[in-house]
Amino acid sequence: MSVTTWAPVPHGSPFGVQTLPYGVFSVWGGPRRTGVRIGDHVLDLAAVAGTPAGDGLPADVGAALAGPSLDALLAQGRDGWAAARRWVTDVLTDPGAQTWASEHLRPLTDVRLHLPFTVADYVDFYSSEHHAANVGRLFRPDAEPLLPNWKRLPVGYHGRAGTVVVSGTDVVRPCGQVKPADAPEPQFGPSRRLDIEAEVGFVVGTPSPLGEPVPASALPDHVFGVVLVNDWSARDIQAWEYVPLGPFLGKSFATSVSAWVTPLEALEAARVPPPPRTHELLPYLRDDPDQPWGLDLDLEVVWNGTVVARPPFASMYWTAAQQLAHLTVNGATLRTGDLFASGTVSGPQRDQRGSFLELSWGGQDPVRLADGSLRTFLEDGDEVVITATAPGPEGTRVGLGEVRGRILPPRC
Repeated sequence: MSVTTWAPVPHGSPFGVQTLPYGVFSVWGGPRRTGVRIGDHVLDLAAVAGTPAGDGLPADVGAALAGPSLDALLAQGRDGWAAARRWVTDVLTDPGAQTWASEHLRPLTDVRLHLPFTVADYVDFYSSEHHAANVGRLFRPDAEPLLPNWKRLPVGYHGRAGTVVVSGTDVVRPCGQVKPADAPEPQFGPSRRLDIEAEVGFVVGTPSPLGEPVPASALPDHVFGVVLVNDWSARDIQAWEYVPLGPFLGKSFATSVSAWVTPLEALEAARVPPPPRTHELLPYLRDDPDQPWGLDLDLEVVWNGTVVARPPFASMYWTAAQQLAHLTVNGATLRTGDLFASGTVSGPQRDQRGSFLELSWGGQDPVRLADGSLRTFLEDGDEVVITATAPGPEGTRVGLGEVRGRILPPRC
């Protein structure tokens, strides 16, 4: 049975009552408020909770929605998340609540969006077989594209939580050491091979104790929702620094996330089995075939207004549940606000590659934009927008918002 809302939602919008992502907004420099997106509007949740429409909301959940970020809501845990979503859905579908709630509905054009939660820790994985194989062929042309561990565990690295920024934040071109192949010594200067990585991130709500692994089956008990991620990458800085300990300054200057956190519950219709495994997995990484955590998400990458790629998330070899299990199998804790990302999403076709390193094949095969220009890596002034949608109930689509960023000149 379809669910309708009294709120103004354009026909076919991926932000109907099937989605209801959470975010943080302010109006004219005022205080930050927790809101939920419906169509092209944001509903001020704390304000509505203070009206008679908030009578059915548990007091602790109502208090969590009154904060200046999603941190308190994340800490509520799965029961609190479900209660908040039920209440928001009831408010937006009950004509009797319209009288109280409609005055707290604001057009998105009238608000400023902020980083929705405090990022406690940030881990980035490397879970697309197509991406990993492409990078292997580019960097190790005379060797096997995938290293021996790749199909046996989700490879990842720790990023920098303090430089995770909200969509719309400009990104300054980073500076650092680079070592051109024909130069005898490294040089210092701005990156000339600045890239993107189109990814999906998972936001942790419920923490875990030190020393206790979290099983893959517990993903919905710990993960609140999903954001889009652009893990900006300076490939020339990365190439010189990454041996032997992996990414560092080539990644840590900025990672952009969408302003909206889509609840995991909104993606139930998007769950699909992951690709077939070619190696026997250790028990803690094995999939439950009856509860798959592959996700059928369709990403789109737009470079200066030109759609250059449509990466399919369903092709990702490692699922978020397996990433979570591997992340904690050594006893590492989860904290409220932890963010772990999928790694670059790439498919088997050229127009499904989620990084410009792959799209231009290391700069050898430029990408033609709509204005006729040929590009390999990012230039100052370039803007990249990544969006995504997923199947929703009864043929609807669920929107995951966007992650947008523009490149500013270096400051070195």
